[in-house]
Amino acid sequence: MSPSSLKLPDFKSSIKLKYVKLGYHHLITHGMYLFFSPLVVLFVAQLSTFSLQDLLDLWNNLQYNLISVILCSSLLVLLSTVYFVTRPRPVYLVDFSCYKPDDARKCTMKKFMDQSQLTGEFTEENLQFQRKILERSGLGNSTYLPEAVLNIPPNPSMKEARKEAETVMYGAIDELFAKTSVKPKDIGIVIVNCSLFNPTPSLSAMVINHYKLRGNIVSYNLGGMGCSASLISIDLAKKLLQVHPNSYALVISMENITLNWYTGNDRSKLISNCLFRMGGAAILLSNKWTDKRRSKYRLVHTVRTHKGADDKCFACVTQEEDAKGRVGVSLSKELMAVAGDALKTNITTMGPLVLPMSEQLLFFATLIGKKLFKMKIKPYIPDFRLAFEHFCIHAGGRAVLDEMDELEKNLQLSEWHMEPSRMTLYRFGNTSSSSLWYELAYSEAKGRMKKGDRVWQIAFGSGFKCNSAVWKALRTIKPAKEENPWMDEIESFPVEVPKVLTI
Repeated sequence: MSPSSLKLPDFKSSIKLKYVKLGYHHLITHGMYLFFSPLVVLFVAQLSTFSLQDLLDLWNNLQYNLISVILCSSLLVLLSTVYFVTRPRPVYLVDFSCYKPDDARKCTMKKFMDQSQLTGEFTEENLQFQRKILERSGLGNSTYLPEAVLNIPPNPSMKEARKEAETVMYGAIDELFAKTSVKPKDIGIVIVNCSLFNPTPSLSAMVINHYKLRGNIVSYNLGGMGCSASLISIDLAKKLLQVHPNSYALVISMENITLNWYTGNDRSKLISNCLFRMGGAAILLSNKWTDKRRSKYRLVHTVRTHKGADDKCFACVTQEEDAKGRVGVSLSKELMAVAGDALKTNITTMGPLVLPMSEQLLFFATLIGKKLFKMKIKPYIPDFRLAFEHFCIHAGGRAVLDEMDELEKNLQLSEWHMEPSRMTLYRFGNTSSSSLWYELAYSEAKGRMKKGDRVWQIAFGSGFKCNSAVWKALRTIKPAKEENPWMDEIESFPVEVPKVLTI
């Protein structure tokens, strides 16, 4: 495998037109109301120019013409009906919370290595391999692991896995209910995503039972969808909120470590041990217009890209048994190349939805020159900083974020833009699907989120998937008034993360 195949592709080398077309198709199919909005606006604007005498003259001309009155009235009713029927309900993010485990769950790198050695399961070579991964992982000494993994000896079991799930989910949800003053009986939709732990009864059923949610609740439990599952849950909640008026949707994103701690010696499976840590988030969405004033964000777009039809993409992250029958998650050497291709597709699809027209025209001019006139020019890469103020990119690992240097160059991002991702990885580790919310919480704790700011969340997941969500801040977030996992230590961030840590 050549080193170049392990890196993100250069976005300037080629842009596939079909994904640009996909973006415009997305814009048209999900925004039919945009066609009728200008007509309504023009009609109202024209009507506003009429004087009282003009309206009286119009009435005098129409009152004796029944057919004209009926046609005009029918047209107005039709346009109004089509506009209000095709216009999607706005979806608001009322608030969210990220679970912060107790200090007893903290796992320094030294403690991690001591635990690994005490198990007696790993060869000396693989202990050194894990040490090297940790030293270059970008994780700090304050990440968290569940009790069952930290015990000596470790005691993973279904009981302990449920205990971890309950601790994370209920901890995040309790804080969310306290912040929003929403009662459990008010929740109409509940979605839980956890990729690797899917017990019976389901995690969503556990939430319903614990909080005694109402009997007609719409419940979903998503499994096996990787680190981008949170945005899949958000997209699903958005679609459900379009057909369930006056509803709250509770989304819980987490991963379970207890039963997924690999104790074998397959190196492709040992990497996940070194990166994944305990964590989770709860998000409250609403389609009630009365919640707009108190909500933090409005959901603007969700874009999902799935590369599962390609065998190489499908197999790059796989849960499987090793030669001795021990289950773990294998990470392929082609992971970065696959992630780069999915990312490129997702960004190209997203462009027409968010970029200003000036950037789109420049992009199309260079694309046409290259494709039609065979000009030797590189495609113009639009400036996405004109579309977003904040970027939350999934903190998968130091190697992933370092490879994101290519993304930074192509999208002209600065270290400031990447700071939430790097600091989240350092402080909390890879918390899988919930990492995006720790990153958003970081930006809030820093006092960076102003009214009108736009946030781009983007994450990768097994399958292989790349998903995006775009939010617009409805108010300025004041850190002093927020319950936030960063607040008691935010002044010490950002920190300088060394390229290689010593254990």
